[in-house]
Amino acid sequence: MSSRKHAVAILLCTSLAAAGQASAEVSGEVAVVSDYVFRGLSQTNEKPALQAGLTWEHESGFYVGGWGSSISWLSDADPDVSSQVEIDVFAGYAGEFGDSGVGYDVGVLHYWYPGRYPAGFNSPDTTELYAGLSWNVLSAKYSYAASDLFGIPDSDGSSALDLGLDWEFEGGWSTGVAYGRQWVSGYGGELDYDYWKVGVGKSFESGFGIGLEWHDTDITGADDIVLLSLSRSF
Repeated sequence: MSSRKHAVAILLCTSLAAAGQASAEVSGEVAVVSDYVFRGLSQTNEKPALQAGLTWEHESGFYVGGWGSSISWLSDADPDVSSQVEIDVFAGYAGEFGDSGVGYDVGVLHYWYPGRYPAGFNSPDTTELYAGLSWNVLSAKYSYAASDLFGIPDSDGSSALDLGLDWEFEGGWSTGVAYGRQWVSGYGGELDYDYWKVGVGKSFESGFGIGLEWHDTDITGADDIVLLSLSRSF
């Protein structure tokens, strides 16, 4: 285990132990999606993915969790790479500024891509720090890469900004629009790009949900993506 992953493991274990018997809640979700899209880009070469996640939330606002998905972008780019899964581990603190209705969320997220890599391959593992604000239907999140960004050499210090509008309606219906920008440090803006999406969803009392999203970017030659999802929350 690398020192970074070891430190994350220690943090999770000590935090859970310190919480003791205080009130906490565990939630999770499993999903099948027609494509795994992250910041406007397909992670599965526009093919289906299986995803699952689990989050432990303490009444104080502290939370830890993990999430995983099948991927193919690494092996698609280099057949000598065996990694076919992304595993994310995160921890943070969320709350509200008094009675203002303005929520905040700060934390750290590590993206891990286990597998075999050829000699000289720059590790895609990435650690990001994030901070978010939300009010009513509005949300904003800023992410800062404390490591190289997904294997791009000398790209530590990269960042992303995500802005969203989300509405919920009676009957379990919801819709939303989002816009984001990815800045890649060290390349003079050549790798920076914008991305956006529009989506609609329906949740059921049974815990099942369905969704439809359209994703696109301003990257020349990149395809827009229509994504279908079926999920089960618990």
